[in-house]
Amino acid sequence: MSEGPWLTIVGLGEDGPDGLPAASRAALDAAEVVIGPPRHLALLPDLVADRMTWPVPFSKGLDLLESYRGRRVVALASGDPFWFGAGRVIAERLSPQEWCAHPGVSTFALAASRMGWAIERTLCLGLHAAPLTRLRPHLAPGARLLVLLRGGEAVPELSRYLTGTGFGRTRVTVLEALGGPRERRTEAHADALTGAFGHPVCVALEITGGLGMPCVPGREDDVFESDGQISKRPVRALTLSALAPRAGERLWDIGGGSGSIAIEWLLAHPTTEAVSIEARVDRATCIVRNADALGVDRLNVVQGAAPEALEGLAPPDAVFVGGGLSRALLDDLVTRLAPGTRLVANAVTLESEALLAAWHAERGGDLMRIELAEAAPLGPRRGWRSSYPVVQYRGAL
Repeated sequence: MSEGPWLTIVGLGEDGPDGLPAASRAALDAAEVVIGPPRHLALLPDLVADRMTWPVPFSKGLDLLESYRGRRVVALASGDPFWFGAGRVIAERLSPQEWCAHPGVSTFALAASRMGWAIERTLCLGLHAAPLTRLRPHLAPGARLLVLLRGGEAVPELSRYLTGTGFGRTRVTVLEALGGPRERRTEAHADALTGAFGHPVCVALEITGGLGMPCVPGREDDVFESDGQISKRPVRALTLSALAPRAGERLWDIGGGSGSIAIEWLLAHPTTEAVSIEARVDRATCIVRNADALGVDRLNVVQGAAPEALEGLAPPDAVFVGGGLSRALLDDLVTRLAPGTRLVANAVTLESEALLAAWHAERGGDLMRIELAEAAPLGPRRGWRSSYPVVQYRGAL
């Protein structure tokens, strides 16, 4: 074949090739190999090209695709391949000169047109291979969501999840096989939705009832499962303020406890990353549960003690030390990490407080003492019940 892209990524709708633009039809007619899921291959007319089913798991298909390098190949994807589709993964695997793409109408565009919703005001999520708990940060009364699911069996799971989190009165519109002859629409409240549904499926949600998650750090303590080893709400809010998460940044949370600091870091922005390092197995397992429940399953939990557990981790933009504070750990961080990496550490004991005071004297930064008291019964009246003071260091390595 002549020089140029050997692979064309074609977005195919449920109406098959009839709805394709001329360039996509020409690519199919000229193809030597067409690869895609069985559902898409079944929509095609007779072609000269060999038909290959994309294998499961998806990653195996990338190796198969590359084995056809040098031939004219078309890879079929749903609608717009670069909106929660296969396009990004394929493009990352190949050089820009090897591929081109002809996107089709996205499922989100079709769903928004059926619902009459402004797509720029609607949250679009792809949960083909992600847990339903990813929805949790976005559930708030009045919100509108379009959600792609892995298949019809996920629709009842979604209804049970919404009901279990207090959003059972959410209006659910199930949109099956949009744009094709099998298109079907089903509407019900989440707590009353019944029936069987087919693939492909998109669900439109109009959120009703329940309580949305606060948008600022310092969520209530009872949001997190904990054995008591947790930074309390006001201290956590001050700690996140000191850590100052920014889009795309990575945190090391050393001595994770319940994982609340790392989780709130991740909730600050969808592009943030975090690693929670926890020595105790039971607490590390608890951190995983908390992250999953609050929709940030992207949290990387490392079970082990620092500094040994830090080996091989991608360098962070900020480090929080909430447990296991020692001079040896601080010295290791200085040696290990780039100058300017932000450091925040909280101390409760006299020994760790003295350590931070000495570190502050040597390295500069800010040192703050946090003393909190809450109103509590005192006989027939009320008085102030003080918490242990927390000394917080904020600086740079």
